[in-house]
Amino acid sequence: MVAIVHPSKLSGSQIAPASKSSMQRACAAALIHIGKTIIHNPGHSNDDLAALEVIQKLGASVVTQKPAIGKIHPTSIEVNSNGVKPIGPSMNCGESGLGIRMFTPIAALSNELISIEGKGSLVKRPMHFFDEILPLVGVKVQSQKGFLPIQIQGPLVPKNIIIDGSLSSQFLTGMLMAYAATEKQDIEIKVIDLKSKPYIDLTLAVLNAFGWKVEHTNYESFRFLAHAPLKPIIEYTVEGDWSGAAFLLVAGAIAGPIKVKGLQLNSTQADKKIMEALISAKANMKQEEDGILIGPSSDNSTAYTNGLIAFEFDATDCPDLFPPLVALASVCNGVTKIKGVSRLAHKESDRGLTLQTEFAKMGIQIHLVGDEMLIHGGNLIQSATVFSQHDHRIAMACGVAALVANGPIEITEAEAINKSYTDFFTHLQELGAKVDIQ
Repeated sequence: MVAIVHPSKLSGSQIAPASKSSMQRACAAALIHIGKTIIHNPGHSNDDLAALEVIQKLGASVVTQKPAIGKIHPTSIEVNSNGVKPIGPSMNCGESGLGIRMFTPIAALSNELISIEGKGSLVKRPMHFFDEILPLVGVKVQSQKGFLPIQIQGPLVPKNIIIDGSLSSQFLTGMLMAYAATEKQDIEIKVIDLKSKPYIDLTLAVLNAFGWKVEHTNYESFRFLAHAPLKPIIEYTVEGDWSGAAFLLVAGAIAGPIKVKGLQLNSTQADKKIMEALISAKANMKQEEDGILIGPSSDNSTAYTNGLIAFEFDATDCPDLFPPLVALASVCNGVTKIKGVSRLAHKESDRGLTLQTEFAKMGIQIHLVGDEMLIHGGNLIQSATVFSQHDHRIAMACGVAALVANGPIEITEAEAINKSYTDFFTHLQELGAKVDIQ
């Protein structure tokens, strides 16, 4: 698919997409919950659909309600589970990094031999963690030198262990889910150098919502406590996605004003920090009862940048914000510094290099200096043809930057957005952008 985004002025309001981080964790919790789980406001991105497929492969049944009149997608999903009971020899997590890292320890709760598979960029992402940690808890593991496919055979037996959290918090999420499912108490997981702590906050929030109790000490020690029996029927509502909404908020800041609805201001999602960057850039933002109203700076002294100024931001714990932050920084007057480049190598693409390459095509200079990214903003974005690199966030970042370019931006392989935000270009159109899909 090719998406051609034309320079456009935005107005109106848009509801943020459902959080795939919340949705996938809800699917995992529904699988290990013995009983019925009703998931409200379910996501429908490729990663969400992959999670639903995985829990069915691991024994859960999923009933999707018919969409309401005038709606395309269902408003709730019913999951029934009797625990992890694989119905086949393999499970495929698609291209979801969270899915593969979270569901592998959960699948290991079974004593069945299971092949863990993925596709696309996922086959190039390192999974050495499983080779090192799963044998410590009784799981047999055979990988391709730390890469997919991986064969595992449990059952996983919780023990006091120490794990390295420096590569990704997603491995810890999987272990926390699996340990919780066993109902073993007074077991401790110690973690060294944990990254992306807010994502662990989200994991703990989901577990707590279902009734499990897990406490931590400075994110260095996690312990499982006694709790009341889980309810036979649990209802969970997926919150709005700050990761996807970050692109809408940046779009509003550079081409609005618009209002973004459906976000929880008290959310534990890491990407809520986009608000801090927008404030630093002097975007005109107001939190109203029904959403966040955001537009260009009220300082119109610089016509092109709409008064937006360069900023400094530490994205170490929220690396998914790099693409929307680069789109924002491109129209900010000055040099923006973003820390955390080391977290970008093992995403759908090597995002540091990909952002540098694709934004250069639009006339934006990006320098990578150690763990910092320097974006030279304030120059008119040039009409160009860019390549998503099969990375959903790169496609969306280019689409947002195109709103203030001097001509259309053509994005090839734009279907990459389906991984997380299927309706992205449709939502831009509903806000007034001219987008041609070919």
